[in-house]
Amino acid sequence: MLMKTCTPSSVLLVCLGNICRSPTAEEVFRQQAAIAGLSIKVDSAGTSDSHIGHAPDTRSQRHAKAHGYKINKLVARQVSADDFRNFDLILAMDTQNLADLQAIKDSLIETEDNLAKLALFSEEDPTYGGDVPDPYKGDGDDFEEVIERIESSAQAWIESWKAC
Repeated sequence: MLMKTCTPSSVLLVCLGNICRSPTAEEVFRQQAAIAGLSIKVDSAGTSDSHIGHAPDTRSQRHAKAHGYKINKLVARQVSADDFRNFDLILAMDTQNLADLQAIKDSLIETEDNLAKLALFSEEDPTYGGDVPDPYKGDGDDFEEVIERIESSAQAWIESWKAC
């Protein structure tokens, strides 16, 4: 479990392809942090290289837009070693991506103190624990559930930082 720290200056949100969950989470997190008066650099990436350079999935764009989030200008990218140096906190959408991120981090030469902390995106969320399900092979209800979970978990992180 991640030890609570005060508000990070930068957060990277990570899923597999960076076309559904993490770009949605990027915009939700950015908006919620701004509303809370927090100045946080927010970005997203994927552990896979399968969608590099692509816009978010059109279904993600449509459902996000219906909730007031514009993600159509975001572009998928893959997590890099520099992300572990340039972000304070990296949040994975599910346990498999968290394990993949930990493996990348473990392969880096730097000391642990110089690298980003890793955690599960829903770790602070009392309503939705566990993985944020990947809606890619699902239907509209799956994309709606993802937005609901992302909004809840982003707010939970922000509340935990305000309390430290």
